[in-house]
Amino acid sequence: MLVSVAWVGCKNDFPVDEDGLLITDRAECFVSNFELLGGDFQTVRTKNPVIDTTAQTIQVEVFYGTDLRNLFPQFSLVTDAKLDPKITGKVDFSDLANPKVYTVVSGNRKVRKPYTVYVTVQKP
Repeated sequence: MLVSVAWVGCKNDFPVDEDGLLITDRAECFVSNFELLGGDFQTVRTKNPVIDTTAQTIQVEVFYGTDLRNLFPQFSLVTDAKLDPKITGKVDFSDLANPKVYTVVSGNRKVRKPYTVYVTVQKP
């Protein structure tokens, strides 16, 4: 009988999304930091990114000569938020005329904010 009580007590009644992440009541939805790494997993940024949570933009300058086809973006998001699309490997940022757009989804999964990532290259 004790085993059955323990099993029932461990049952998960919290809602999860399609990724298995806990859905919470948090409606906040923003990017707090952004990093861009090269193929050697070292930063390729020349300075801190400019994140505008009102305009929902991220502006980042990379070193001259950076291989823009093989970059690894890293987003720091508000608690319980998630990113869509998921980043599963290297990303090609070489088409500077068409910046990448990532959507931040709130913890309650009701608020979605698209952030546009503008990459510029340092002048030689």
